Amino acid sequence: MPVATVLTHPRSPAGCARLREAMSFSLRGLAQRSGVSAQMLSQVERAETSPTLAVAARTAHRLDVSLSQLLRPDKGTAVVKRSERPRSGPTPKSHSYEVLTPALPAQRAEVTEHTLAPARATGGADDPPMHEPGSHETATVTPGRLRLVCDGLTHELNERDAVTFHADLPHHFENPGDPDARFLTAAAAGLRRS
Repeated sequence: MPVATVLTHPRSPAGCARLREAMSFSLRGLAQRSGVSAQMLSQVERAETSPTLAVAARTAHRLDVSLSQLLRPDKGTAVVKRSERPRSGPTPKSHSYEVLTPALPAQRAEVTEHTLAPARATGGADDPPMHEPGSHETATVTPGRLRLVCDGLTHELNERDAVTFHADLPHHFENPGDPDARFLTAAAAGLRRS
């Protein structure tokens, strides 16, 4: 559920509760941390009242999202045109990638499409940074072969194979084949805890 619907969408009164619970906060725990009464938070979660700006700001701070992310109305579908995708660089490299997901507030997952040249590996200076604690990543090979080295263990992947792993551990991909290897990754950020 998009975080944007947490406090503002009348048909999603449980959204705030799900986000709160997913982040391991009890109602009383969030109340203590945010300075907002448990009764007020409960009423907001049940869509019995709308929060004041101050209440929303304190709640957003403790849930580790911005106020605009918490209050932004859900816009539904977001299209990313191929010509608008963020890319790894203007010139071909041994590893290039494009970000397929739109840059939306509070989005906690990203899908990327990668091309890796023969006998090359990811993990170069221009590659994306390591993921935050608790993150997971799923990768699937489209054409080619791929080798995932994650936390010292090696996993061989052929075309259409997929792997899911803890993305906050040291990892990289290698292309042991002759042609370019292409693969898709979906990285889901870990839940933030205060």
